Amino acid sequence: MGPVGTLGVTGLRRERLFTAGAGGYARYRIPALVVTARGTVLAFCEARRFTGRDADEIDLLLRRSTDGGETFDLPRRILGQTGWVYGNPAPVTDRETGTTWLLFCRNRQGEGERMICRGEVERSVWVTGSDDDGLTWRDPVEITTDVKRADWGWYATGPGHGIQLRSGRLLISCNHSPINRDPDQETPYFAHVIWSDDHGRTWSLGGSVDEGTNESTAVELDDGRVCLNARNSPWSLQPPADTEPGVDAAYVRAVAWSSDDGESFSAVHHDAALPEPICQGSLLGLAGSAGDAGRPVLFANPAGPGRAGLTVRRSDDGCESWPVARTLHAGPAAYSDLCQLGEDLVACLYEAGTDGPYEGLDFARFSLDWLAAVDPGTAS
Repeated sequence: MGPVGTLGVTGLRRERLFTAGAGGYARYRIPALVVTARGTVLAFCEARRFTGRDADEIDLLLRRSTDGGETFDLPRRILGQTGWVYGNPAPVTDRETGTTWLLFCRNRQGEGERMICRGEVERSVWVTGSDDDGLTWRDPVEITTDVKRADWGWYATGPGHGIQLRSGRLLISCNHSPINRDPDQETPYFAHVIWSDDHGRTWSLGGSVDEGTNESTAVELDDGRVCLNARNSPWSLQPPADTEPGVDAAYVRAVAWSSDDGESFSAVHHDAALPEPICQGSLLGLAGSAGDAGRPVLFANPAGPGRAGLTVRRSDDGCESWPVARTLHAGPAAYSDLCQLGEDLVACLYEAGTDGPYEGLDFARFSLDWLAAVDPGTAS
């Protein structure tokens, strides 16, 4: 799929950046987007070599754009090793130093999530960085003991971009599970954050969110709070105490707030305005477009039913309500990540297809005017 339409006329343009089966990989998944301090767009993903499953041999690939997403260079492998999983890319750019950091996790091929949850095998946490807009990358450094407790089994960075707070803190959304060796007991999951206060040199464990949360995404609001928006854990489907009448809390997003830069979080609120098909989502705080109501925040995830109908929503009141929504991809779709290209221009990298959600990774650029327009029912 090539570019669709002209952005200046339609307000939307899409192209496929990664196609399943191309380049020697069965499937491309888990998108992450970040813009460097010099404006280069970096599009990351997992390249799954043989089966396309989570415990496949997986490399991390990157495509770069130096013209605001108009064109991209060829895919390059930045991390990978025979027999290993390199997964969950979580990039963040330090606006003060210009370094783009990439956090990720690693485990051996074939060692699935359930084995890791039981503590039978190890999943480690790593960081690398680039000072030249993704052309070269530092030797990865393991930070497992700094950000993962000894009694945790599963661990995942991101996936999707991290953020830098006004304080300068670099913050990455993550999730984990405690080691659970009981085969008859479901494993609880928890969203949490990690951070660096020294421009990426060291990383520390931050606050955790209530049980039943999983992959998460963060944004800093105008009032200084951090909003963490999480996928509900598929193994924690009991209706929470805050469930509104008539709302199935298992299938709406879980949200928590922090007033201390991620050191602690409020109790989880389940947002009935945000459907949750048990899938990852992405938040983005828009810079340079604050109005009387404050800085807008965008959120993207599949609105369902199931992993389909990728929808972008807008909030102008600090993630309290989402009155603006438009379908970006009406068919099968799953994971996504958002980034800002200009004051009124946004990009989304997302998993999508015609017959299934994992046929490729599409890159869409759209204007805020496109987002605000009446949804004609399909944008695909």
